[in-house]
Amino acid sequence: MTDGVTARKRGRPPRTESAGTRDRILAAAREEFSERGYEKTSVRGIAKAAGVDPALVHHYFGTKEQVFEAAVEVAFSPAVKVRDAVLEGPLDDAGERMTRVIFGLWENPVTRKPLLAIVRSAVNNEAAAAVFRRLVAAQLMRRIAGELDTPDAELRTELAAAQLVGVAMMRYVIRIEPVASADVEQIIARVAPVVQGHLTGP
Repeated sequence: MTDGVTARKRGRPPRTESAGTRDRILAAAREEFSERGYEKTSVRGIAKAAGVDPALVHHYFGTKEQVFEAAVEVAFSPAVKVRDAVLEGPLDDAGERMTRVIFGLWENPVTRKPLLAIVRSAVNNEAAAAVFRRLVAAQLMRRIAGELDTPDAELRTELAAAQLVGVAMMRYVIRIEPVASADVEQIIARVAPVVQGHLTGP
């Protein structure tokens, strides 16, 4: 007997499910992936952190890889700013613009969390690394490379990105001194010319 109430399948959200449930799951997933990395994060752990049934996580997102992609994709919305910073001005100072926007994202606590989730997960897990490559290629690298009038444009763009990712890892993930505590403007001043060299140098 259901007393006139139609029983719903376990884990399936009711029609009155709060619109914030999906966002709460994503926030919990970003926290879990950021703190634990991809390997040690589970759908059950994400569900527990979000205060929902694990079936709800699967309902909204599917597999753990799909949860990860949805959780970290927020970090690539600001990536449009990076792309625009490079494309909306002369290429001879694109390195500084690109460097400044990237470190601006890392310095902001809101965007730092998903970035940490991406980096910590991608270095240890191929599924997470594949998501990272797909998002970077689609939203950032291809567009920038398309603006460089050189036969090795993709290599140049990827080397510029590698320079920035490497310094960001030392500063924000591994936290090696003195890079970790150096003034961000000093970091930008030192790194930007190197990034510029990758993009437009001989």
